[in-house]
Formats: sequence, structure tokens, C-alpha cells
Amino acid sequence: MAGQISRRTALRWLVTGAAALPGAATLRAQQPGAAPAAAEPPPSRGAAPPALAPFDRLMTTFLEQQSVPGAALAVTRGSRLVYARGFGFAEVETGRPVLPAALFRIASLSKPITAVAVLQLAERGGFALDDRVFAILPAREWLPAGCDQRLHAITVRQLLQHTAGWDRDASFDPIARPHEVAQALKVPLPVGPAAVVRYALTLPLDFAPGARHAYSNVGYLLLGRLLEQVSGQPYEAYVKAKVLAPLGITQMQLGRACKGDLASAEVRYYDAQRRVAPAVNGPQLGASVPLVYGGENVEAFEAHGGWIASAIDLVRFAAAFDAPAASPLLSAASLAALFARPAGAAGFEANGQPRAAYYGCGWSVRPVEGTGRANTWHTGLIAGSSALLVRRHDGLNWAVLFNTDSGPTGADLAGLIDPLVHGAADAVRAWPEGAE
Repeated sequence: MAGQISRRTALRWLVTGAAALPGAATLRAQQPGAAPAAAEPPPSRGAAPPALAPFDRLMTTFLEQQSVPGAALAVTRGSRLVYARGFGFAEVETGRPVLPAALFRIASLSKPITAVAVLQLAERGGFALDDRVFAILPAREWLPAGCDQRLHAITVRQLLQHTAGWDRDASFDPIARPHEVAQALKVPLPVGPAAVVRYALTLPLDFAPGARHAYSNVGYLLLGRLLEQVSGQPYEAYVKAKVLAPLGITQMQLGRACKGDLASAEVRYYDAQRRVAPAVNGPQLGASVPLVYGGENVEAFEAHGGWIASAIDLVRFAAAFDAPAASPLLSAASLAALFARPAGAAGFEANGQPRAAYYGCGWSVRPVEGTGRANTWHTGLIAGSSALLVRRHDGLNWAVLFNTDSGPTGADLAGLIDPLVHGAADAVRAWPEGAE
């Protein structure tokens, strides 16, 4: 039926369709007793304006083809919400459908939120973007004896633009090694974001600050510590009060790792690879658990990847930058800095030509030739979650959230659906009036 994905399809993904994937037998043992496949609860929720049927067709087809349990899509046009729908199942085992306002782990979509909070504090005089980080955070408290002396040179802007010197491909990402963090610092599990940062600061940088771009989760955790130092508030409290509340966003919060600690409106997560790992937090510490429920240190993802949000929340956030002169969050000058091209190799080719796309402050940016505008976006990916947030140059914003990470080919869902949402938007011939 058009606009629907059956519970039979979702259950097939959970049980039969998983058989060829690593750990499938483990998953079946962990999640027994699925209800009969004949039950067919309403699989899509939210108003469905006929003019926006291309989005419905896209999501229905995509979920079927990629064997996705559940997803949500929200769209704004001219800063007004015009579309918000949930598809498939928030919880396959019970048949609970995804509601338009369902909360998902958004992983690295947290970075644009952290970046805005940082620029707010800079705008209010807390520091300048080119200030050195360890002139703001007391170096004697954060930098251990014998540390890489290049750490002293890192600036706030370099953290925002991923040019500070960490390259997880050249070495490793400390966020994924909580056991090493605990052992090195001689602290028990679970380890928090500050501990991950302290451990990272004992390691050598992978390149000189400012030399090039390399995506860094640690850099954004360090920005979280900067926020706390300057604001005098916990990271989450500051972001909720200064970034989210002005937009009327009340449900967003930092996520929790264990299934019993998930928020009431939060979906359940389905790791496409059915991985298990020793629990790094929660009551089963050390026991073998699903990676999505305690095998990853979700609480420590915080400023780089820890938020849960709805697709509606995210497009409200994106729409806050539609009119630079009237943004409720940042001045026009700060917005220009948010999306500015970085200097040097991060923003320019070896021959001096501007890169077609680059990473600004918390956003990927692709200028659209001849318009004076740009497409800006971010993706997020962790086990059991894939997320996409897009600000298009023509005034459209959209967020797509999934409660699994990849489809049958192993490709990231956000990357697969990105061009398809552009195509669906281009197929709309008459846009309805917004809901807000």
C-alpha cells in the first residue's frame, strides 16, 4: 500500500533478513518473541500534504529497499515547517510506530549545535575565535608534563574547523577506547567526556595545528570543556538554555547508552551488523551487551555526538540561520564566521583554487556558483543510527533520521538518501503553507 511499510517487512529485517549478517544469531537470541507478522499497525504518522507526496514516495520506497525499521523526515521552507512524518517502527518488537516528533540519536549532528554555542560565547565577549584554547582553559590544569608542545598553539577556530592536529585515520579516535582511557588515567569505567579529553592530551598530535583538515571528535569534546569553563555551566545546561530554548526546542537532551535509560519518546536502535561488546557503562558493566545498548560510551559522546533529537527539532535549528540579519541565535557576523572558508589547505587546493566544498565551523559547506549562497549540511553515524541535516541554498531545510545505520550493502543510510531527498524536493510543484 502506498505510504506504508508493513510490520512484516520490519520483522523480516529483524529476524530473517539478518541471517547473513555477522552476529545475526546473537540478535535473535537477544530479541525473541516478535509478534506475528500479520499485524499491520499504521506505519506512517503525521500530516501528509498531497503536494508533498514525492517525500512520502521516497521514504516508503527507501525503507523497503534498504530494510530500514524506522525513520523520520521533516522539511522547512521559508523558515516554516511544511512537512513532518514518521515512517516504519520505533520499536519493531512491539509494533510501536515512529511518530513525527520521535527522538533519535543524532551522532555528529551534535557538532553544528556545539559550534553555535561556541560562537555565541565568542560573540558575547568570552573569547575570540583565534584565541589559543589553553589560554582560556588553564594549561597547568589540562596539559600534562611532557605533552606535545604544539597543543599550546591550538585555537578555538581550529577546533571548530577540524584543523587542530588530531587525525583518527593516522592514529586512532580516543572516544572509541574507553578502556584505554580508564587504564591510562587510573579511573574506573564509565569515563566521561573530560576524561577522554585528558587522555587525548597525553598523546602526540598527528599534524601541526592549522596545517590541514582532519575530522576530530576529540576537538569537539574539548570545545565542550571550553563552553563549561567560560559559561560556568554544564555543557548540556548551557546548550539547552542558550541554543535550544530560544527556538522553542524542549525535548532535545543528551542521550543515554542503556536501553532502560532511553527517553520515553526515543526510538529503539538496530545495529545492522548485530555487534556485541563488553558494556562500558550501565548496570551490566563488563558483560557482553549489544553495541547499541552499552557497548559504546554514548554518555561521553556529548559535545561531538551525544544529543538525541527529533527531525522537527533539527529543522527548527537549521531554520534559525535562514535570515542572517534576524537570527535568534547569532549575529550576521557570527553566521558569516560559522560558514566561512578556512584558510590554507583546509579551504584551498594546492594550486590556490578554492575547494568546491569545505568544513566551516561545525558545518560542511558547498558554495553554489552564481548565487552567493551555499548548501550546508552535516551527517551523523554510530551503530544503530544514521542522520542527515541539510540547509539548501534555496531556503529549504530538511532532516532525516534512521534507527539503524546501514542497509543491505553496508552503505551509510544518510549518504544514500542525500541525493534522493534533493530529487524529491525538486519534484514538488506547489508548496503548502507552513505549520508554524
